[in-house]
Amino acid sequence: MSLKSFASKIFAQIVHTQNQKWVQNPVETQQKVLKSLVKEASITAFGKDHNFQGIETVIDFSNQVPVRDYEGLKKYIERIVEGEENVLWKGRPVYFAKTSGTTSGAKYIPLTKESMPYHIKAARNAILAYVHETGKADFVDGKMIFLQGSPILEEKNKIKFGRLSGIVAHYVPNYLQKNRMPSWETNCIEDWETKVEAIIDETVHEDMTVISGIPSWVQMYFERIKQRTGKPVGEVFKNFELFIYGGVNYEPYKSKFEQLIGRKVPSIELFPASEGFFAYQDSQVEEGMLLLLDGGIFYEFIDVKDYGKPDCRRLTIGEVELGVNYALIISTNAGLWAYDIGDTVRFTSIKPYRIVVSGRIKHFISAFGEHVIGKEVEKALGEAMLGTTISVNEFTVAPQITPDTGLPYHEWFIDFENKPEDMDAFALKIDYAMRKQNVYYDDLITGNVLRTLVIRVVENHGFEDYMKSIGKLGGQNKLPRLSNDRNIVSQLKLVK
Repeated sequence: MSLKSFASKIFAQIVHTQNQKWVQNPVETQQKVLKSLVKEASITAFGKDHNFQGIETVIDFSNQVPVRDYEGLKKYIERIVEGEENVLWKGRPVYFAKTSGTTSGAKYIPLTKESMPYHIKAARNAILAYVHETGKADFVDGKMIFLQGSPILEEKNKIKFGRLSGIVAHYVPNYLQKNRMPSWETNCIEDWETKVEAIIDETVHEDMTVISGIPSWVQMYFERIKQRTGKPVGEVFKNFELFIYGGVNYEPYKSKFEQLIGRKVPSIELFPASEGFFAYQDSQVEEGMLLLLDGGIFYEFIDVKDYGKPDCRRLTIGEVELGVNYALIISTNAGLWAYDIGDTVRFTSIKPYRIVVSGRIKHFISAFGEHVIGKEVEKALGEAMLGTTISVNEFTVAPQITPDTGLPYHEWFIDFENKPEDMDAFALKIDYAMRKQNVYYDDLITGNVLRTLVIRVVENHGFEDYMKSIGKLGGQNKLPRLSNDRNIVSQLKLVK
C-alpha cells in the first residue's frame, strides 16, 4: 500500500466521522442552514424585497418567498450580469455557470465564493465515502480521467462564465494534478468528436484507474477505444476499477458498459448541477444518494401530484415520505431562493436521507393523463433486458396521438447494440413493466384508450447525430428520456 492510498483511508475515516454530526441531526441542520442563508442575504436587494429581516421560521420563509424558476428570478440575475452588487447574495458572484435553457435562452446561474467550495468538497467526499465503505484506495495511485466541458472561460463585467464542469476544472486539488487527465490543452478542445480522439491519444497507454463523466459520452469514449485497439476497455486499462457518473441514470447503459469494458466495475453516482451539488452515493449496498444537508443549501419538496397548484404544500426534510415523487426546491448560498430546478426526486431512505432522481418536471408524457416519468421508462427497459443479451445505446419515448390506424400509443425510439430476436415480445415485456409501475398507464391500456407501446429502431449513432445537429454533442448535454411532444423523435433517422 502506497503512502497516498494509506493517507486517503485515514482521511476517509475523518470525513465520515465529521459527516455523522449532520447526518444524525438532519432537521436541526437544515434549520441552521436556512437561518444562516437568510441572515447573510438580508442586506441584498432580494432580501429587502422579501423582508428577510422579519423571517424567523420556515413558515415565515415560505409565506414571504414564493417558488420561482429561472424566469421568475431573471430580473434579479440580469442586474447581476450588468454589474450590480448585493442583488441575490452579498457582493458579486465569482462565476456564472452558463447553461442553455428551453424558454429563457442562455441561463446564467451564479456561483459565489461561499458556494464554490461545496462543489469541490462534495465530489471529493463521494470518493472518500467509497474508500471508507470498501477499504479500497489503490486507485488513487493511478491516472484519473474526467470527461468534461472546456475550461476556457469568458468574461462580462469582471465576472467569468462558462460551463460548470469547465469552471470546476480550475479547482482540481494539487494532490490530483499529477494523476488527472486529459491535459489542459486537450480539455480546451470544443468539438466533442475531435476532443474524444485527442483524449484517447493521451490516455490509451496510461494506467487509468478512475473514469468519470456522463454515461452517454463516456460510452462514446469507450467505443472509440475498442475500435482503435481491438480490445475491451478492461484489457486496455487493466487497473480500471471505479466509474464516477452523474446527470443521467446509469442503468440503461450498464449492460453496454460491461460489454465494452469486459467486466463489471464499481460505480459512484453524483447529483451535481449548476445550481448546487445536492447528493452523492455514499454506499455500494444501499439504494440512493446521500442528500447533503449541510452544504449551504436549504431544501423544500413539493409532491408532484400537487405541483403547480397555488396552495401546494412546501415540505421540509422532516416531513417527506418514502416512495413519493417530489419537485426539488432549493435556496442556496449562491443566491437562489425557493428555486425550482426542474428535477424530481424520490426518497429511498430517511435514516439517513437518501434520494434517487426520478425525472424532470417538464420531461414526462401525459398526453392522456398517464404522467409517465423518466424513472419509470428507465426501469421498464432495464427489467425487459434482464437475463437477455439485448443491449441499448440510447433511447427516448414520445406519444403517438394520431396514428394512421388503430388506437394511440407510446412510441419508443431505441438505438440497439444487440437487438431482440422478437421485437414484439420485447415490446410486451416493456409494456408489462410500465403497467406494473404506473396505474394510470395500466388503466389506459385496460380501457382500450391506448394500445401496447410500439418500438422504432433508430440507426446506430442516430442519437449522436441528432445531438450534433442541434449543437449539443458531448459535455454536460443530456438527451431527454421522454417528452410530451414529437419535436425530438421527428428528427431521428430510423432503420428501414
